[in-house]
Amino acid sequence: MPDPVVALDARLVGRQSTGDSTYWLGLLHGLARIESEFRFLLYSNAAAPPGIPVSPRFEWVRLPALHERWWSLAAFPLAARRRGARVLHTQYNLSPLVRRGGVDTIHDVSFFVGPDWFRPKDRALLRRFVPASARRAAKVITVSETSKRDVAHHLRLDPTKIAVTYLAPNPGLVPLPLAEARRIVQNELAIQDPYVLSVSTRWPRKNMGLAVAACEALDPSLPHRLVLTGKAGWGEEAPGRRVLRPGYVDDRTLAALYGAADLYVCPSRYEGFGLPVVEAFACGCPVAVSTGGSLPEIAGDAGLVVPGWDPKDWTSAIENLLRDGASRETMRAAGYDRRKRFDWDQTARETLAVYREAMADSGPDR
Repeated sequence: MPDPVVALDARLVGRQSTGDSTYWLGLLHGLARIESEFRFLLYSNAAAPPGIPVSPRFEWVRLPALHERWWSLAAFPLAARRRGARVLHTQYNLSPLVRRGGVDTIHDVSFFVGPDWFRPKDRALLRRFVPASARRAAKVITVSETSKRDVAHHLRLDPTKIAVTYLAPNPGLVPLPLAEARRIVQNELAIQDPYVLSVSTRWPRKNMGLAVAACEALDPSLPHRLVLTGKAGWGEEAPGRRVLRPGYVDDRTLAALYGAADLYVCPSRYEGFGLPVVEAFACGCPVAVSTGGSLPEIAGDAGLVVPGWDPKDWTSAIENLLRDGASRETMRAAGYDRRKRFDWDQTARETLAVYREAMADSGPDR
């Protein structure tokens, strides 16, 4: 009897690193290392990018289509069905043509939690299509217990239908020795001063204005700059005398930025997971986070949780840590230990269990 087939929407693999693309790349790395009974068809509208893992159980399938939405709604599910796929795995929008065996990854429902964080068109599309996709899926995957609670509440799903699989650092992010990290930051980015770091696409819910306001108010005796890196996104860009914006950087440079920073700050209003937090842990950077969404869950006891959104409180918390090298060293060690809880092999094992449930629940699609 042939091995059962899982078809994955792999379009994001190999694109510029965001939480979504890191999820798919990390999952593939885990699936390539873990033995299973499945074969995997990796569907995309582009050629296979460099850097994806190689496995005899993987087949990259290039599937052209005129429009991304048509690809999602029709081209992908029809092609996968012709190849005998028993499970189809995508994120957020699962085609109505997938009547059985659908797995839908929903990282968060921030478009319900904070609708003002989204542009009207994006908010309307997400709120219209994601709930129906989740209902038609055999199983829904999300990335934290906090997000599971919010997905169940806002999408009106039975919590038993939702599986939690934590994320892990980008497989391409290799921690660097401190001296090398500092050399890269100084020579390649021309950042000479000590600095506080924050990494995110510039979206309103990321709340970068709070990070800027808090660091602008730091005592003049502290020379630290605030380095903000990530994709451009949209929304207002808060100015600041201390702010440096190197833009989107590659994995090597990002590892250097984490490794050479005195502190990583994440003031986000809401996160389904908070991937940069565990990446900072992996690279030996102390972390301060807000209470937004899953951030306290992911940071655990290894990070400082700053309650509230008052810039003065954040300034005080940042100043205290920047002046207390011993506390930062303790946090650095705790972060290394905390990072061990987040592993792509474990994510893959838990995802395989979801595929088995979806396949058993559905049978072959007809």
